[in-house]
Amino acid sequence: MKAGKVYVCFQSDFLIEQADIWRSDCWEMMRERSDCGFIFLTKRIERLESCLPPDWSEGYPNVTVGCSVENQEAVNARLPVLAKLPVKHRNIILQPLIGEVSIEQYLSCSELVVVGGEYGKNARPLHFEWVLSIREQCINAKVAFEFRQCATHFIKDGKAYTLNYNQLSAQAKAAGLDYRP
Repeated sequence: MKAGKVYVCFQSDFLIEQADIWRSDCWEMMRERSDCGFIFLTKRIERLESCLPPDWSEGYPNVTVGCSVENQEAVNARLPVLAKLPVKHRNIILQPLIGEVSIEQYLSCSELVVVGGEYGKNARPLHFEWVLSIREQCINAKVAFEFRQCATHFIKDGKAYTLNYNQLSAQAKAAGLDYRP
């Protein structure tokens, strides 16, 4: 494996109980391959502390933990847990974003916020004003922001748009909202 970024379980959740039997092997690889940056996302942040390897201490310097939250209820439940955990690099992932959120109080311990909508025929709508609000919160806190994808049902300036899968990322990129402090 070449040095670089390794996205761990991006089609699953690294902290699912079914991964308990092989997760220690992953931690070992992350520890040994300090030349690589490992990134994993989870909705099960409350499980992280019990799943950490014995030598974790304040976190491996090459591991980033992203916590997925989709609405204010999830923000209120998961982000306080993420903020208190011994992790060197934290990201907040608002994808799919299905409601307006306030994350200001959690930005001081985060390096990046990613926003994206849901896709598919039953996808819930993403309102552009929600994206702009989160971006503003990130700019005020000097935290990096990425608008990764629109939603199949996208609401902008009171007008509803239906986007196909191939347009989701392109439209988000065309908005030019990404921010790096």
